[in-house]
Amino acid sequence: MTWNSSIRQLHRWLSIAFTVTVVTIFVAFAFGSPPEWLFYLPLAPLSLLLPTGLYLFILPYLGRRRSKHSVVEEAE
Repeated sequence: MTWNSSIRQLHRWLSIAFTVTVVTIFVAFAFGSPPEWLFYLPLAPLSLLLPTGLYLFILPYLGRRRSKHSVVEEAE
């Protein structure tokens, strides 16, 4: 497994964890007023989703830069 695919897989699992925690909070609202600490649970996966998401966002631009450099090197 390459570095890019492992980060993509991690991002997918973190998004699932984030979604489950948010759904859990909404379910807790159905049973009354949930405890305050429950609102901080989504912050853990969200804090990891940000860097992995930014990396995946920038990845295509890094690929273009590398391909342009390789084309220039091959032309010379």
